[in-house]
Amino acid sequence: MKIGVVGLGLIGGSIFRDLNALQKYEVIGISQSQKGENITNDYICLKTCDIVFVCKPMNKTLSVLDELNGILPKNTIVTDVCSLKRFVSNKKYNFNFIPSHPMAGTEKQGFENSFEGLFKGAKWVITPINSSDNTEILESIVKDLGAIPVYTTPDKHDKAVALISHLPMVISQALFKNAADNNLALNIASSGFRDTTRLAMSNVEMAQDMVTMNADNIEETLLSLYRVLGELLSPSYKDEITKIKSQREKMFK
Repeated sequence: MKIGVVGLGLIGGSIFRDLNALQKYEVIGISQSQKGENITNDYICLKTCDIVFVCKPMNKTLSVLDELNGILPKNTIVTDVCSLKRFVSNKKYNFNFIPSHPMAGTEKQGFENSFEGLFKGAKWVITPINSSDNTEILESIVKDLGAIPVYTTPDKHDKAVALISHLPMVISQALFKNAADNNLALNIASSGFRDTTRLAMSNVEMAQDMVTMNADNIEETLLSLYRVLGELLSPSYKDEITKIKSQREKMFK
């Protein structure tokens, strides 16, 4: 099987490295900046691929899909790795497009920070547009990458990531900004502050895309968070945090 990977940043580069390491696929990378074996900048090379992973920033993904639409045969499977799924699911393409999103990454970016094993044990969300879509090949590759496939709809996905990815990033940025003018606080800050503000180091382009393109879900989630904060800051605080600790322990045990 021949697999193409368009964009060799953190996610695309890690997919490229993992698939090459498996030595069971013929892998070609498409990059405008990286050079190396099996890496080119020519999209035409993807014409003979069985499946193509589009790993570009969200604001560039639609234009890449449009370009591939004039190149790839109709039986080619194409997936993306964007952290939002509604906006890529509203168009029809000549190829077999199955949107997806690996729930993995770091606060770093670029091919130089990609590595084998990034997706091991991570959930990989697949959001088929049509009930007739054959997802078996994509699911098989996802499992080969060490990830766990999870199926849902584009709308449900975007609401969920607002809760567990996009809003946490914004809060992380807000926490740091809130303390930035207090020199004593920054001087004595330790692991708790470091860990809760890690997402403030997120890729700026990606962060901008998230906040702009998922604004409605983030706003709804923020209002829900306000209500939860109000419930926590009450006489029953001890009972509430005991419940939270128990739920989190079960989730990440």
